Amino acid sequence: MCGFTGFVSRSAPPDEKALRAMGNAIRHRGPDGEGHYTDERCGIAHRRLSIIDLEKGRQPIVSPGGRYVIAYNGETYNFRELREELSGLGHSFLTDCDTEVVLHGYMEWGAQVLAKMRGMFAFVIWDKEKRELFGARDPFGIKPFYYAQMGELFFFGSECKSFLPHPGFKKELNPNALKLYLTFQYSALNESFFKGVYRLLPGHYFLHREGRTEFASYNTFSFEPENMPLDKRAAQIREVVAESVKAHEISDVEVGSFLSGGIDSSLIAALSRPDKTYSVGFANKDFDETGEAQALCRELGLRNISKTISAEEFFDALPAIQYYADEPNANLSTVPLYFLSQLAAQDVKVVLSGEGADELFGGYITYHTTRPYRLYRKAPPALRKAVAAWAAKRPPFHGQGFLTKAAKGVDEYFVGQAFIFDDGEAERALTPAYRGGLTWRDVTQPYFQAVEGADDLIKMQYLDLHLWQPLDILRKADRMTMAHSLELRVPYLDREVWAVARAIPSSQKMRGKTMTKYPLRLAAEPLLPQDWVRRDKKGFPVPFIAWLREEKYYNWAKDLISQPYVAEFFDQKYLLDLLDTHYSGRGRTHRKLYTVLSFLIWYQVYFPEQCGAEPFAP
Repeated sequence: MCGFTGFVSRSAPPDEKALRAMGNAIRHRGPDGEGHYTDERCGIAHRRLSIIDLEKGRQPIVSPGGRYVIAYNGETYNFRELREELSGLGHSFLTDCDTEVVLHGYMEWGAQVLAKMRGMFAFVIWDKEKRELFGARDPFGIKPFYYAQMGELFFFGSECKSFLPHPGFKKELNPNALKLYLTFQYSALNESFFKGVYRLLPGHYFLHREGRTEFASYNTFSFEPENMPLDKRAAQIREVVAESVKAHEISDVEVGSFLSGGIDSSLIAALSRPDKTYSVGFANKDFDETGEAQALCRELGLRNISKTISAEEFFDALPAIQYYADEPNANLSTVPLYFLSQLAAQDVKVVLSGEGADELFGGYITYHTTRPYRLYRKAPPALRKAVAAWAAKRPPFHGQGFLTKAAKGVDEYFVGQAFIFDDGEAERALTPAYRGGLTWRDVTQPYFQAVEGADDLIKMQYLDLHLWQPLDILRKADRMTMAHSLELRVPYLDREVWAVARAIPSSQKMRGKTMTKYPLRLAAEPLLPQDWVRRDKKGFPVPFIAWLREEKYYNWAKDLISQPYVAEFFDQKYLLDLLDTHYSGRGRTHRKLYTVLSFLIWYQVYFPEQCGAEPFAP
């Protein structure tokens, strides 16, 4: 796991001083070494976290003859097989690292090398002869990739912040990002919160030459359900996940594992049996899973290292978390993940984690509906809409929500695993300058249309695979682990695991009212205690809801909302009313408030000159 940044110039030679400053901005992604490459048009900076071939894997790597240069972030788990194939085709290698294999793979197969790679990655390859830059990102979006065209310069890199030190980069807020962020709790557009800075989509690559950039997709997610007895399917899942864990353990350094109280990380730990597992929680008993993690480790004979996070630590860490997040992040679980990564990084450089299981196997309770709901959905749409209109006008009664929701198609209410402000609420909170632009439906509709004929569960999974997973779950996982120079590996997000998961019919994914991802649970039965297999999903619970009703943190939020710069973006009275509603116990508005407060902290960190604040120093 590493980080890279750089730029291509159409005219002037690279500014080497600026290039080094850009590399230093992402030093946290690779403190073990730095490398630089420059010629008359291209500059590349690389920061290395040494995992494989500790002695000879320094980057950027230049090909024999000097035509091609690669900077790579991630891991290619089948690089040894690819190396053997390339050796048979006449290629020779100077290192034992996967980066050199990817470079030679591109030299042999061009963009087709991407279809052969099994792993998580983002990389660039500069063709000095053609003055052409090739860039690519893995299918799931595990590793980040940003780019920006500004005048004669084309910037590329692992994080937005790496562009900021260059004098040719113009730092501006993207005004179109804020409204959608209030709905999704993450930056939902392809253009980032920095105007003119875009993300390379997962499963895509590009070619940049002479100021022009062409993009192409090399991967699509498609579900193809097939009938198979549950016991056979469970055995298939257990086998493919175990094989993926083994592949993800390839390393020349120790590999640990994150461990919560849920089945996803527990199964990974049971299969990998690391020397150390890591867990965090809070002093509030309803927000602490460390006890469950320790109990599982006693049963499995594993060592668990845990930490309890205090309220003071939580709030003190928020500026650093927004800095490392790169763009505003309002997922409360990001904070415990930051501390979990800090804890693990004291001992190891690599950890395994359970991200991706919910999206692949149908683990979120929001994916599933009751039998009465499914039966009612078979009624004519016109009848359901008429009943919903009638119910909406009545005083509150039991079943009112059922009648109104069941009248809608999934594309009319589902945006992913977080829905903070709807369009009307967002516009009420924002000042006129930030109310325009796209609605949340403009973002979600293309994905629903791509799977128009699928059932509702698959539609929701498909949307989450393209939005929630790469833009929230994987982005926070990458940034919070890299903040502490820790490599995170996610065995569920593997091409072989996906090949099995995509074939599971929706009818098999749920049992009872709460037992989601049922085939994965069956797969885990021989490896975990029975109560773990049936444990409900909790995520990373955080007691922010309670803290915001304490005077100390109420005043903290009030002071932040009352800052003069906030008036540019928000109706401050509206926000203060939300705060008072929560503080008094008249309502639960903590998620809306945390989303706003996270943006305000991020803005202070990245635009201190607009806030009268001191520059943030990580």
